[in-house]
Parts: sequence; structure tokens; C-alpha cells
Amino acid sequence: MALLKILQYPDRRLHTLAEPVTEVTDAIRRLAADMAETMYTAPGVGLAATQVDRHIRMIVIDVSEKKDDLKVYINPEILERDGEVCHEEGCLSVPGIYEKVSRAEHVRIRAQNAEGQLFEQEAHSLLATCLQHEIDHLHGRVFVEYLSRLKQDRIRNKLLKQQRETM
Repeated sequence: MALLKILQYPDRRLHTLAEPVTEVTDAIRRLAADMAETMYTAPGVGLAATQVDRHIRMIVIDVSEKKDDLKVYINPEILERDGEVCHEEGCLSVPGIYEKVSRAEHVRIRAQNAEGQLFEQEAHSLLATCLQHEIDHLHGRVFVEYLSRLKQDRIRNKLLKQQRETM
């Protein structure tokens, strides 16, 4: 396994629309394992392939306390959503920024697992929020885009300044 470089907002590549995975191969499973290692090391609870500059429809998530329940979602799509909840969110591509975002409290999704098998899953609370957040990445959307234009500009400027200072 290998650690992958996580793209940092406002990198334009984060706005790339991810392509469907047409075949679940060993290379896809290796990428999922590398994404998981990257997510755990960062540390985070979810990571989309888009965030590591691989523009395919795949995400990894582990919302367990012990970090021992990795889920791989290939070609995920939200079938249903209902309710509303507002959680503070962060993102590995937007380091150090946490803001409240309103999302559906419950979702039902369809995806493939790492073996290519199709499945459906109901999700509530943190998992539902995480699925929506990571699926947004596959659509080229970053969570800060749910915020006001003023907050987005402040976040963008703060992160650009931090990036310049570390160069």
C-alpha cells in the first residue's frame, strides 16, 4: 500500500466530474487500499478518489470508533434521501476548516463493493452525512460550496496563504 497525495482546496481538479468504474479489477482494489491507508493516516473518516487526483467514482469510508470497519463504495448513487440534519463537517482537502452543513438525515444508496457486487444500503446520521459529502466530491463539489460566498472567499484566501507559506 502507498500513501497518496490529497489535493487541497481550491485546486481545480477537485471540481472534476468522476467517471464510472466499468470493471472492478485488482488495480481498483489496490487504489481502494491506498485510499484507505491515506484516509487513516490523514486522519479522516472518508475519502473520494477525486481527492487523490483519480477521477473515478469510488469512495472509502470508516466511521467506526476503532477504525476497523472500512467500507468501499464503487459507483455510489443516492436513491433516496429524507429528513434534515446539520452537522459540523471537515474535509481532508480543506484542512483545518470545520463548518456546519445541512444534509439529509437518512439516505439509501446503491453501489458496488470491492468485489464488484452490487448492493444497497440505508444510512443515518454520521454515515449518511459522510456518504453525501464523499459522493459530492465525485460530482466535483467541495463542502465549503454549501457556505456563503463570503465564507468561501475567506476559506480560499486562508488556504492559499497557508500553501504559499509552506512552499
